[in-house]
Amino acid sequence: MSNKLRIAISLALLSSSGLGWAQATTSPELALVRLDSVNVFGKAEDVDKASGSAHYLDQETLAKFNYRDIHRVLRQVPGVYLVEEDGYGLRPNIGIRGSGTDRNSRITVMEDGVLISPAPYAAPAAYYFPTMSRIHAVEIRKGSASVQAGPRTTGGALNLISTPIPASASAQVDLSAGTDGTLLTHAWAGATGERFGGMVEGVRQQSDGFKRIDGGGDAGFSLNDFVGKLRWVSAPDATRYQQLDFKIGRNTQDSNETYLGLTDADFALDPNRRYAASRLDNIQTEHNLYELRHLIELSDNAELTTVAYRTEFSRNWYKLNDVLNPVSGSFVGISTILDDPATYATQYGWLTGGNSPDNALRLRNNNRRYYTQGVQSVLGLSLASGATTHEVEVGLRLHRDQEDRYQDDDRYRMQDGLLVLTRDGAPGTQDNRVGDADALSLYVQDTISFGQWILTPGVRYERIDLTSTRYSTATGRRDVVQSVVDSEVSEVIPGFGATYLLNDDVTLFASVHRGFNPPGPASGSESEKSVNGEFGLRYGREALGAELVGFVNDYSNLVGTCTGSTGGNCNIGDQFDAGEARVSGLEASASYDFGNGGAIAIPASLSYTYTRAEFRENFSSSFEEWGNVTAGDRLPYLPEHLLHAEIGVVGERWRLGLAANYLDEMRSEAGSGAIPTGQGTDSAVVWDLTAALRVHDQVEFYARLENLTDETYIVARRPAGARPGQPRSAFAGVRLSF
Repeated sequence: MSNKLRIAISLALLSSSGLGWAQATTSPELALVRLDSVNVFGKAEDVDKASGSAHYLDQETLAKFNYRDIHRVLRQVPGVYLVEEDGYGLRPNIGIRGSGTDRNSRITVMEDGVLISPAPYAAPAAYYFPTMSRIHAVEIRKGSASVQAGPRTTGGALNLISTPIPASASAQVDLSAGTDGTLLTHAWAGATGERFGGMVEGVRQQSDGFKRIDGGGDAGFSLNDFVGKLRWVSAPDATRYQQLDFKIGRNTQDSNETYLGLTDADFALDPNRRYAASRLDNIQTEHNLYELRHLIELSDNAELTTVAYRTEFSRNWYKLNDVLNPVSGSFVGISTILDDPATYATQYGWLTGGNSPDNALRLRNNNRRYYTQGVQSVLGLSLASGATTHEVEVGLRLHRDQEDRYQDDDRYRMQDGLLVLTRDGAPGTQDNRVGDADALSLYVQDTISFGQWILTPGVRYERIDLTSTRYSTATGRRDVVQSVVDSEVSEVIPGFGATYLLNDDVTLFASVHRGFNPPGPASGSESEKSVNGEFGLRYGREALGAELVGFVNDYSNLVGTCTGSTGGNCNIGDQFDAGEARVSGLEASASYDFGNGGAIAIPASLSYTYTRAEFRENFSSSFEEWGNVTAGDRLPYLPEHLLHAEIGVVGERWRLGLAANYLDEMRSEAGSGAIPTGQGTDSAVVWDLTAALRVHDQVEFYARLENLTDETYIVARRPAGARPGQPRSAFAGVRLSF
């Protein structure tokens, strides 16, 4: 089987299989080395032939600024939307082409080609996200190619590629320190022999945080992440090549983070302030991952890749939920108080440390457990008929996941700026339910190449069985079942892409596919559906590269989901139908090296996104971000303009880099015209500066300034109140390679 054929089969969008590979050598002294993570593209150059907008950020690109925050990494990609929350990217909010950003729940997120959300079908809102420090490359795929990833095909797919097992014995240690007591340690070591290989990797990250709590308190976090990989390959003289990979991971986090933001007046005085009522807010998480992958060459023209996976995730976010209204005896949500502190002056006074009666503040143990397990396979076939070649993929996924909510409320009073426990809630007495999802996914795609054309027809089928089981909250036990609601969703998701290689420099492409987002258990909502199209061109010649893409996502039914992170007073898990909506826009990017191949490289890049997102029907919704909507109103948390510009100067052993990001204002609530005060975020220009010096082949020193000009701006008004972006922060470190 030729190297070209192997690469075509194994690296051509095996998003479901989770395994790509490449021929390293045929020498008997070294084994056949295969990458243990799937690549959407075999290499970055293959992006040029994709039948849709696609981006591949390789290790060299990621190393330029050495970001630890996925938000900062993705700002350089057009068509990707981000809403910051904690300033460190611990709980990112990512959307693609107007899909929505809340907790990444509207896109397909994978690590090494495997769904990585704690419960991607039953509860896709992600309170776990892979640690950026150990990510080797990032792939973003939009358009019809997202049909292969699923189940959420509206915006696109994000695939994070973990550190691969090295081809020879090697190791790396990365140590850095920065503002606010931030420390980072990242280390890995591994080797590959003739038949066996493996590696271990660890990350320790901690910070005191950049916010300050009234009266004192801990606003920082700590994170530990460990991964181990083992590999076995068949003997060089085996009739059929086989490879077996095992991956195990464990991630823990302890973060003193809150949902409680600030009023606009308080933000203007001190954007990094935290109210006394948030002092006890804390989230603790634990994530365990297990994967077993197998690849076998069935013939010269076919191979089968299979991965079995299981993840287990637990989290308890103990945080202020709401405050007593002593007149009515009911509780007022914290977002309501911060939106109108004059009306709720009494409750605002308690938030900021004023003495309160017993039981006036309610803190919730948001205690949940998740698991995800399944098996997925991709059969790759390479066929030829005259001058026409076919690369056929047939994928199957059998999947099950679950979200288990077992929550309770504690009551406190505020006394002299301190929270005093007055009533300890019994576990399971606030929320006591389990959501299950069983899914069968199938897809077939054929990449047809002939002459200057590449056509990629494909179709995906999703069958999802959902169950919501509610237990009594009177006792918190699971001996009394209040209700069981079963539902079923099935959908055929077609897609088609076409690429025309006009000449060696210019490529034209277009695609159309169905966008699909399934509902949650017992939501009562319809599936979200849309018809999505794009048309674009790419240009590449010597040091210049450019891409221009127009896109439209035409929703027949847009769906909103109530989560704790969206704020408001809706019931968590409720979903809302908005009917017809349309998101359209333009994506442009360009790169050029002004060094012209000389001793000093001067790379520059620019990316721009224009978006118009509007509802097309009149309706009223209890979903706070929507409210009373008139056709033509703009969707919330979607900026009209985004711009990223970057320039660097690179010598043989040193480099400098400067990046600028223009972040346009965004509505926090649907509406038209000028954004009313208190209903939007701020526009801002954020600059980042980096420098590195390699003093030895094995030793590199680096430094980075984030938010160079110390721009102060509101990044979000959810979950509750105004939230700041990260202030100016400095980092310095050393990277040792062995």
